[in-house]
Amino acid sequence: MNTTNRFGTSMTVYIATAFALAWLITLPLWLGDGLRSPLAGLLVMTMMFAPTVAALVVVFFIEKPRHKARALGLVPLKPAGRLIGYLAIGLFLPIALCMGALVVGALLGLYPADFTGFSGFQQLTERQLESAGITELPLPIGVLVAVQFVNLLLAALIFNLIPALGEEIGWRGWLLPKLLRFGPWPAILISGVIWGLWHAPVILLGHNYPGTPGWLALIAMVVFCIIMGGIFGWLRLRGGSVWPAALAHSSLNAAATLALLFFAKDGTYDPLHANITGWSGWIIPAVLLVLIVALGKFAPFAPKPARPQSSPSEERADG
Repeated sequence: MNTTNRFGTSMTVYIATAFALAWLITLPLWLGDGLRSPLAGLLVMTMMFAPTVAALVVVFFIEKPRHKARALGLVPLKPAGRLIGYLAIGLFLPIALCMGALVVGALLGLYPADFTGFSGFQQLTERQLESAGITELPLPIGVLVAVQFVNLLLAALIFNLIPALGEEIGWRGWLLPKLLRFGPWPAILISGVIWGLWHAPVILLGHNYPGTPGWLALIAMVVFCIIMGGIFGWLRLRGGSVWPAALAHSSLNAAATLALLFFAKDGTYDPLHANITGWSGWIIPAVLLVLIVALGKFAPFAPKPARPQSSPSEERADG
């Protein structure tokens, strides 16, 4: 099988497997109560492993490379300093982007913000406590907000990481490097469209964009995935492995809840227009992605070759 045919076969099998598994896993939601089902959370999380399963099928049964872990983006893990640096970016950049999205949304009048008093979060917390028979906040609201940031970091580093890795091994570990043959922007667009459409089983049920017509919600998800997928792709390529992208994905899933901390009392917002999932939240990451590509940074990190050491005789001759 020549290289072109193998590429086409690998892509077809990968996409078909990832999409088929996504629909199969979420089928009980379509046949039952949708996202109201008590199994919804478990099934959505299980769906996140479909891209890795698809990548494993292709790598082990079609391509059969010698270094399978490298083909999946799991290695290399060096240079260690560079990896740690990009892991740190992967952890904190999505938090910054989510905060930036809230600021932009507030400036545009799309997100009712209270960045200092946390009145909406206090209102939400008091309602939750009242349902449990508690009439007073256990701690000052500022302390409770700080605790939520600690919980966010724990979620990014521990609880969300494995499911996020379940997606990233497929999308950025295996798929994105395959598409780089077409250039940076085609790779970003194609991988983003595939990733966005893959979410269809849950987006059409109202996930991420409740109350939005399904076709519009799916378009929004595709655009969101193109932009954020590009950011994750940069982390994967420059960090040398899929781990920074997986941590960024995990951090993004955790940080998207920041909107609940900073909204104003009695305020509401539409996720199609505000927060990181809404069009106003795409502005900052889109600008960042354009800069990354324009500066030639959307490319695999290539360590400089070691300078050959000269022999003592050569050094004397040079002298």
